[in-house]
Amino acid sequence: MTQFKVPVDLIMSKMAEDARQAHTRAQKASEVLLDKLETQLAQTPYDVVFQEDRVKLKHYKPKKKTAYKTPLLVVYALINRETMLDLQPGRSVVERFLEEGIDLYMIDWGYPTRNDRFQGFDDHINGYMDTMVSYICKETGAKKVNLMGICMGGAFSVMYSALHPHRVKNLVTTVTPTNFDTDKGLLHIWMKNMDADKVVDTYGNLSADIMNFGFLMLNPARLMIDKYLGFYEHMDKKQFVENFVRMEKWIFDSPDLPGEVFREFIKECYQQNKLIQSRLEIGGKRVDLEKITMPLLNIYGKFDHLVPPEACDKLTTAVGSCDTKDICLNTGHIGIYVSSKCQELFAPEIARWLKQRDGDLKNTPAPNNGKKGLARTAVLDMTENHPEKN
Repeated sequence: MTQFKVPVDLIMSKMAEDARQAHTRAQKASEVLLDKLETQLAQTPYDVVFQEDRVKLKHYKPKKKTAYKTPLLVVYALINRETMLDLQPGRSVVERFLEEGIDLYMIDWGYPTRNDRFQGFDDHINGYMDTMVSYICKETGAKKVNLMGICMGGAFSVMYSALHPHRVKNLVTTVTPTNFDTDKGLLHIWMKNMDADKVVDTYGNLSADIMNFGFLMLNPARLMIDKYLGFYEHMDKKQFVENFVRMEKWIFDSPDLPGEVFREFIKECYQQNKLIQSRLEIGGKRVDLEKITMPLLNIYGKFDHLVPPEACDKLTTAVGSCDTKDICLNTGHIGIYVSSKCQELFAPEIARWLKQRDGDLKNTPAPNNGKKGLARTAVLDMTENHPEKN
């Protein structure tokens, strides 16, 4: 019988080589971590041109002559911070918009205190948002603004456009939940069984720490284990470490959520699905999606675990506009703004779409004889074959 010898020398040699590489990588990682790291967020210059209570209006300083007649107002969610759109130079949606010549404004919702616990949809949409739009129109001389909303800020933008259609020239929604009647995504399942009244009556504002913990629990293996293992494997690379720290700073720089907004969002949207059905009432007025007759661009992520496609893709069939378009990107909730491939497509596509509709009505794309729905396009897949499921 043939006896196989264990290649001890080969095994020991491989172990020695692995140990040498680990030692070298550890030394390099130590140098990187002890060196000065560039981890500042939101470095693109801007001015705070208006403020009401905790809410600020940012106006970004142009990089070139403005090439659009209509200014763009970006409305971020009340959860996390709008700095996601300006993580770092060279990796910034804000930069891309400015390079396209867009006159860019953005709402900074600030950090709510206990004094803000009773502020709901009406205060934020008919109050703060409408005030900011009025300021922009007064300062620029524009009769309308282009409105771009992100996540909850997208839902706010849909509500605003339905209540104040005369103020919005074009509407862009990104990863925006509007149809809450889906069991895709653990968040939707949780929210359907949430006792929002008990939470708000007990705590007032919803704590940012509680929200962050909840989001981590939606995908704990990836968000609490894989992420940090990945950091360990690449902590000898300075650029990777800087990007990792920037993202961590953004994730944990989270404001509390005003209690009444949380209550209304859970009960009226997640549990009763009133928005997509045009049954939601804000400030005594019905949010009728048929009144959204301005052009609509709706962008969402195929692998979004927070706002799945099923929560986004019904909007274009519910509004009254004849000029609508869906774009589905092969990425997740955050990757849509930070992945390298999406960076090349996301902001330039929005800028191009807005540019086509920037002139007078006679110069905008034809609405196919005014018949609702005929101008809609198929969902597009714009990103790489190996998606960044962020």
